[in-house]
Amino acid sequence: MNQRKHGHRYNDDFKKMLVDLYHSGSSVKDLSSEYGVSEVTIYKWIKDFTPVEGVDGKEVTPKEVDAIQKEYLRLKQELEILKKAMAIFARK
Repeated sequence: MNQRKHGHRYNDDFKKMLVDLYHSGSSVKDLSSEYGVSEVTIYKWIKDFTPVEGVDGKEVTPKEVDAIQKEYLRLKQELEILKKAMAIFARK
């Protein structure tokens, strides 16, 4: 029986290595059988770690874009809180 580990966490270096191997010409099927990672997981890593051209020709990954968007929303919320606090203190 071929048993697979469920819930196994892989570090980003391992994920990037598999994505690099994919971009070097290895098929997802071969990588999956060699490293014991499902094809669906590898395709997700390819999506997450394949850079796209951003502003000023800099490359960013979709994962980095998501992190930037989350940080932007957090900062926007903090700004709204500060604006409300300023309005309260201005009245006093």
